[in-house]
Amino acid sequence: MTDQPHPVPAGPVIAGVVPGQASRVVREAARYAGLAGVELVVVHVDTTRFVAFEDPDGYVHSSSVDVAGAAAKAALEDVRLSAVEALGDHGVTWRVRQEIGDPALALMRLADEMGASLLVVGTRKRGLGESLREFLTGSVAARLSHRQRRPVLVVPQDDPVGADDQLPWE
Repeated sequence: MTDQPHPVPAGPVIAGVVPGQASRVVREAARYAGLAGVELVVVHVDTTRFVAFEDPDGYVHSSSVDVAGAAAKAALEDVRLSAVEALGDHGVTWRVRQEIGDPALALMRLADEMGASLLVVGTRKRGLGESLREFLTGSVAARLSHRQRRPVLVVPQDDPVGADDQLPWE
């Protein structure tokens, strides 16, 4: 074992967020970005658009199920306003951007592109609808943790469920 210090991560912290998500996710991501002295990138993934094909030079062509793009614009604005509110007193450099497609794949692609030092996501909200969505599409946090070479921080959104607590679908 050596006593050499570990290199300080140089890439940004990427926080994958959705509209209406607890601000705790963005605040935790900002805390880690501040500790590392790196930028925070708050990312919303628009699942109504998907990658149709990618040119060899890296340009991504997309298709959309939301023809006007109104839902995507509204979601991005919601995420931006939530970030402004959550990060008002944090002394960290940050920005918001929107990616497209499958959330886990889009976050992995962006993390590779930016050389991210950490990915931060929240747990899903409790409820039957969210449980069904996760069953059909899979957990973004689980998919990232199994397919990603960089650290993934999963931040609980709700109060934790105790061992004796009844789950929402029980």
